[in-house]
Amino acid sequence: MVDRRVSGRLRAVDLAATAGVSVQQVRNYVDLGVLPRVERTPSGYRIFTDAHARALTVARAVADGHGWTRTREIMAAVHRGDLPTALASLDAGHAELDRERAEIRMVLGAFETVVTSARQHTVPRRAVRVGVVADLVGVRTSQLRSWEARGLLRPVREAGTGYRVYDEAEQRAAQVVALLRRGAYPFEIITAVLDEMRTTGSPQRVRAELARREQELHRRSRRRLAASATLHDYLCHLTA
Repeated sequence: MVDRRVSGRLRAVDLAATAGVSVQQVRNYVDLGVLPRVERTPSGYRIFTDAHARALTVARAVADGHGWTRTREIMAAVHRGDLPTALASLDAGHAELDRERAEIRMVLGAFETVVTSARQHTVPRRAVRVGVVADLVGVRTSQLRSWEARGLLRPVREAGTGYRVYDEAEQRAAQVVALLRRGAYPFEIITAVLDEMRTTGSPQRVRAELARREQELHRRSRRRLAASATLHDYLCHLTA
């Protein structure tokens, strides 16, 4: 490959090529602060150097762990000398993974509670009206309607009368909601459990899906850790 550097400078086209982006994208990165400020020649051309190549490499590594939206915020803060903002954004990214990890654990715990309870309770094998379901799960009919309004339950309307009727699956869903609400699980977790049960089906597949998500979270966490290490080295270089 021909070295396009002249007197320690890099052409924008060559800097873009090393990162697999367009020249316009490189200019945008400068404008957004992802890259350091550039000097200009007397004729107005931007002067790129090894410092910009290094910053671009760091930005791509950080983006691999944190995504481009957060990367733009972090790199812009670093280049304007606002380290507290950069670190706060970085910490927020790691905190997001912690919340996701906690949610997966909660969903799995809630699901295991549901599976254990399901072995102890049966439901009618026919569609029944709301009053029967209320008695079955031990709540008022108004509570069932409230859960329906939240999208947790999906009864259908009886032809001719318009009454709500619950098939076997929705009766199970009502039991799940009642059980988890008594366990003080938040609606977000209950929704996640119901979505998994409706989408995935069998308990084994739900467990497998949650395990898959947890493994993906581990991979994202490691990429984020690598990104943070790269950023740390860059900060050390800037302050050396």
